[in-house]
Amino acid sequence: VLFFFQCYCTIRALRIASRWQWQICIGVRNIRCETPAAYAAVYRLVQTAFATAEHSDGKEQDLVAALRQSRSFVPALSLVAEIEGRLAGYILFTDIGIGNETALALAPLAVHPDFQRQGVGGRLIKCGHAAAHALGYGACVVLGSAAYYSKFGYQEAAPLGILPPFEVPSENFMAVALANKALPHDVVAYDAALFTV
Repeated sequence: VLFFFQCYCTIRALRIASRWQWQICIGVRNIRCETPAAYAAVYRLVQTAFATAEHSDGKEQDLVAALRQSRSFVPALSLVAEIEGRLAGYILFTDIGIGNETALALAPLAVHPDFQRQGVGGRLIKCGHAAAHALGYGACVVLGSAAYYSKFGYQEAAPLGILPPFEVPSENFMAVALANKALPHDVVAYDAALFTV
């Protein structure tokens, strides 16, 4: 019941907050909250999407399963995209700490090979950002391709005062503001589930 209530509140907030933001989510490609009935299909999607990825440890699908069981999981920010009845993409945002503030981490973003390079990932990111903003989040971090994520407002996080808790190339650890306020400054605190996979 809580799961569906959270998703309903997000959808309601998006409709009220901005008609333009809501159109991003419905558009041509249907984007909605993931439901428990889709867990197995999402597992296979993530596994398939990362099977040929240049930077992958092959465990992304297990990371999703672990994060769903953690306190950082936000059901309303676990989104799937469907095209013509097929599961085309998936995105997950989970709670993190940056200093005294609760922010988000984007991980993973997965698009089925049959639907890559068609804008599915971008629509999932934009819809996720809109939903997160509607829920009151002010910032999000991601570890990934600077060339790709910069298209959606992400910048190198270190110059912004946001630092990763592990060694990664600085240009690949990025952050974006989701609200018109200053970003928090500190080392990111991820849920322990991230380190169990």
